[in-house]
Amino acid sequence: MATGILLAIHLGPRAEGPMEARSEARAVPGRGLEGDRYFLSVGTKSKKPGPDRELTLVEEEALDALARDYGVVVSAAESRRNLLTRGIALNHLVGREFRVGEVRARGIRLCEPCDHLARLTGKAVVPGLVHRGGLRAQILTEGTIRVGDPVEAASPESR
Repeated sequence: MATGILLAIHLGPRAEGPMEARSEARAVPGRGLEGDRYFLSVGTKSKKPGPDRELTLVEEEALDALARDYGVVVSAAESRRNLLTRGIALNHLVGREFRVGEVRARGIRLCEPCDHLARLTGKAVVPGLVHRGGLRAQILTEGTIRVGDPVEAASPESR
């Protein structure tokens, strides 16, 4: 079973507003992370609700590669993803269940970079984050996610 670690949690209480670091966040199925713009239905794409707006993750390794390969430095907060992970391949979680601490989630689709992200950061993020921009996930169980929690792919038999 693949295991990584949760390095950071960021919530954006307002559409296009700055992301704020948290040490923990409450995950609620069908809503997202309490206090985040999509939980509050004020996100830029809130008019198109869906399970893929509940939770977003990005790998620290992807942000490191963006800086190394493209010379573009983007912080975890600037990436506008909720969770920063290390040590787990998020692309491999599309269509699979996984855990972040006590919370179960399901990977829905890749979180590809877009012109909106490039505009908000003022940086050329799109080329370096194609297929490395993170994961959109659905929250399956309510609970609290904490920095330092393990991030674990479910075993194939528990899908």
